[in-house]
Amino acid sequence: MLTTRHFAISLLAACAALASLPAHAQTAFPNKPVTLIVPNPPGGLVDGSARIVSDALAKVLGQSVVVNNQPGGSGNVAYGNVAKAAPDGYTLLTSYSAYHVGYPHMNPKLPWAQKDFVPVALVTVATNVIAVHPSIAANTLPEFIAYVKKNPGKLSYASQGNGSLSHMGTEMFKQRNGISMVHIPYRGSGAAITDVLSGQVQVFITTPPSVMQHIQAGKLKGLAVAGPTRHSGIPNVPTTAEAGLKGFELEAWVGIFAPAGTPPDVVAKLGSAIKLAMDAPETKTRAQTAGIEIRYKDSAALDAQVKTETEFWGKVITSSKITMD
Repeated sequence: MLTTRHFAISLLAACAALASLPAHAQTAFPNKPVTLIVPNPPGGLVDGSARIVSDALAKVLGQSVVVNNQPGGSGNVAYGNVAKAAPDGYTLLTSYSAYHVGYPHMNPKLPWAQKDFVPVALVTVATNVIAVHPSIAANTLPEFIAYVKKNPGKLSYASQGNGSLSHMGTEMFKQRNGISMVHIPYRGSGAAITDVLSGQVQVFITTPPSVMQHIQAGKLKGLAVAGPTRHSGIPNVPTTAEAGLKGFELEAWVGIFAPAGTPPDVVAKLGSAIKLAMDAPETKTRAQTAGIEIRYKDSAALDAQVKTETEFWGKVITSSKITMD
């Protein structure tokens, strides 16, 4: 485990490494605040990750890192604005996996394309939790699946919006189990969780930051964690495999991207600084408290992951006929 002393040593080493970059990069970047554009409203995985990154990265860069939420157009406003931003490293996109790999399959007229961005670093991930309102007469995942089969089309499920991972993932869950539920899209997790807690909508497959505290308080039932291991914040909730649904895993990620054309040395400097920021003990503690897992990957690894997931989710989107409308 990285201690504060070890982190300080790492910080000095990283600063030395950053100083070895070309002279023009040292003097030109960063000499003013950096902005992280977020395609989601406040609350939830993407916004929470951006705020964790901004605070930690500011300490490493020695410059303010500002979070700017731009949730309009199902996130497309943010993506379009970053795509058109100056490629100088001062305007960055905090990208949500479902938008980045899913939207290109749903709308050929997007105001952006994947080629408009260069990956900087993967920063966080979060598995998904299958949560239901307490009024549902099911306490286990098999009981829930059986209940939905007996009541086809009578239950509704929430998502953070058309094309979000909660939308795509729940459609994949429906396909896998041969069940029918009505999709109710919302603008972000905050609005969705309000109706799920009231029972107006009964099902929400989403990341832990949105539902963890409500499961802990008994306001929602956590039926399963769609990942390889249980979540530390809700340790009594089994994995999907433990609950009898092997092979169903659903993980969201958040990555930092720069506009295409950003100088490679600036991208490299940002990537190195982000790695150091994510390695800080206080960053890890803050993320764990929020139910978010830090998982750093460099630019090349993130690029490869984008390509793999774009192909995978394209098949799900096509078979489920998912659109952004």
